[in-house]
Amino acid sequence: MISFVSFKPDNSSPIYLQILAFVKRGIASGKIKDSDELPSRRALSVLLGINPNTVQRAFSMLEEEGLISSSHGVTSIVTAPPERVNKLKEEILAADAKSTAALFKQNGLSLEQAAALLAAYWEEV
Repeated sequence: MISFVSFKPDNSSPIYLQILAFVKRGIASGKIKDSDELPSRRALSVLLGINPNTVQRAFSMLEEEGLISSSHGVTSIVTAPPERVNKLKEEILAADAKSTAALFKQNGLSLEQAAALLAAYWEEV
């Protein structure tokens, strides 16, 4: 069963998108694996203290993207074969790199300065 204990919602985006991102990042990092079970929609809504329709929206989007499969009355299962995991990882890393590059540019850093800043923190993480 996938744990949402480390899920910490914030006000940066709608909660259903945060659930979607949490599951996607979990799959991409290998913390969530193919065939893992998700909590029921009702159980997750209680755990997170949110409306069940919000969880339903996130799960529907995960189904549309082919990352989970659900059957009526049965738990939702992650469907993430290795090729899908690799593609998801590439998508997430590309989006993060683009966002970071934009932040560096907005703050007036050159490519060389940005690379030096990144290199300075590389060993710390």
